[in-house]
Amino acid sequence: MNLYRLLTGPDDASFCHRVTEALNKGWSLYGSPSVTYDAEKKQTICAQAVIKEVFSKEYSPDMKLSEQ
Repeated sequence: MNLYRLLTGPDDASFCHRVTEALNKGWSLYGSPSVTYDAEKKQTICAQAVIKEVFSKEYSPDMKLSEQ
């Protein structure tokens, strides 16, 4: 089974730590990161897609992808 997540958040160290945590849990980067600017909050928002192949489970819409 292939899993997909899109990590998003402010462009700060916490976002980088979330991506690093996912990589260390076996997720792989998928494509390039994206950034946009939130004029209301006056901050840059980042997004990075990650994927992971899991062999021992079947997909269910109820599964928590962050725990896989």
